[in-house]
Amino acid sequence: MKAGVSAKYSNFVTTRADGALLGPWNAWLHDPEIGSGIWHLSQTMTQARRIPDRARQVAILVTGGRLDAAYEIYAHGAVATAIHGMSAARVEAIASGNRPDDLDDEEEVAFEVAQTLVKGGALPQALYDRALDVFGREGATELFYLVGYYCLVAITLNAFDIRVPAQP
Repeated sequence: MKAGVSAKYSNFVTTRADGALLGPWNAWLHDPEIGSGIWHLSQTMTQARRIPDRARQVAILVTGGRLDAAYEIYAHGAVATAIHGMSAARVEAIASGNRPDDLDDEEEVAFEVAQTLVKGGALPQALYDRALDVFGREGATELFYLVGYYCLVAITLNAFDIRVPAQP
């Protein structure tokens, strides 16, 4: 897990000075049987690239923001700005639940789907159909699973009180 995390993430802090993992990964080590299953799901979600990365980051930031998961917002905010060129103001708006005016169609659908799902209840048929139109069946399904997965991550972060690491 440590090798996979360090190979994948370089835009934010993932380990402490003593080498211990930060983020949800360390929490998953509390129960290796369940944690390894979640790690496998994490790898699967990372490999499934049916929706554009910017739309993925929008959905993740909406989810982390709604569940007030500071590390999730910190980590994916760093990815969104460093890799995908989003401004800090845009990241903050999305994580605060405010839809920026400059979302493209894919980002807008990701924003609306994530906002709706994290509020609870069924996804309205019109929004479900729009997700299918924009992403196709496999892409829409990936988006739905992505929101659910990042709810799991956010709840893990909150349960273990995993905060944003002090910046050097």
